[in-house]
Amino acid sequence: MVQPLLASHFPTLKYSAALLGSGSETLGYDTPMSSDHHWGPRVMLFVREADMVLASQIQQKLAETLPYTFLGYSTHFSEPDPNDSGVQHLTVVDSGPVNHRVTIQTTRSLLSEQLGLTTAENLSPLDWLALPQQKLLTLMAGAVYHDEIGLAELRHRLNWYPQDVWLYLLASGWARIGQEEHLLGRAGIVGDETGSALIGARLVRDIMRLCFLMERRYAPYAKWFGTAFKQLDCGPSLYPTLKKVLAARTWQNRQKHLIPTYEFIARQHNKLALTPPLPETTLPFFGRPFEVIAVHGFADALLAHIHDPQIRRLPLIGSIAQWSDNTDLLEAPQLPIKIAGLYATND
Repeated sequence: MVQPLLASHFPTLKYSAALLGSGSETLGYDTPMSSDHHWGPRVMLFVREADMVLASQIQQKLAETLPYTFLGYSTHFSEPDPNDSGVQHLTVVDSGPVNHRVTIQTTRSLLSEQLGLTTAENLSPLDWLALPQQKLLTLMAGAVYHDEIGLAELRHRLNWYPQDVWLYLLASGWARIGQEEHLLGRAGIVGDETGSALIGARLVRDIMRLCFLMERRYAPYAKWFGTAFKQLDCGPSLYPTLKKVLAARTWQNRQKHLIPTYEFIARQHNKLALTPPLPETTLPFFGRPFEVIAVHGFADALLAHIHDPQIRRLPLIGSIAQWSDNTDLLEAPQLPIKIAGLYATND
């Protein structure tokens, strides 16, 4: 719908067309409920910096020539509602210009808006650790329909972590599990089932995060975290058991369901062949009745295979996605990059 109009009115324009960034549809998770705001036919056009001078002309020409419907949906959006966070809704019109949602920008502005970066070239380990997975995912999961200015190359650079960064994140994930797996029973054994349940829920989340890392998949934000986990290769095996952990009323039952989960992720670790094989069975935590797995040394084994001295010196806190779930922090593009200083102080 947009391509023929551009070919007709701007025949020499080099551009890329995609649907990236915010919106459940970019992840493929939109439902009928998603259509109640900011939803409808739209596309993002990316042009070269020099061609941004044409942006207003392109916008106007599309407003004048786009059809009023596409696949049965109106292409006209209401003006942003100042009383409802700027929400726009599809509105049926049959005359006048179309208030479309075809945006025009550069790949540089995309990086700045989404990640606070000016370029995706030569990212340092600290840069990678400061990038929220949920933001990286929205850039990787969306569709690219047409590419003449290197959008695919940009996405390739951000497709996954460098090897040493990946090993560090895996080690940090195992360290998080090791810090709390014995505390689930310790809280429960003194009658604090609420505390035990909270620890159990955190362990479930950390196990799920570790599985995303093992399968080299960026994890989405909370709304779609469980949905995306079920689509992992390990999802069908682990999801039912993790639900039982969360539903358990006693620490003994939480532990009963965590034991096979721990042993499963240990086997998954060994299948990656990143370290020499490690034990795949739980054992009591220093003789106490709390079954654990991380004590076998998964984190240390992974750290031993990291070559980058800068990464080897970092504390095992992982990336921003592993130690914070604060929405304002993860969604503000300028804040995560500033967080890199937290790691730099340990150089």
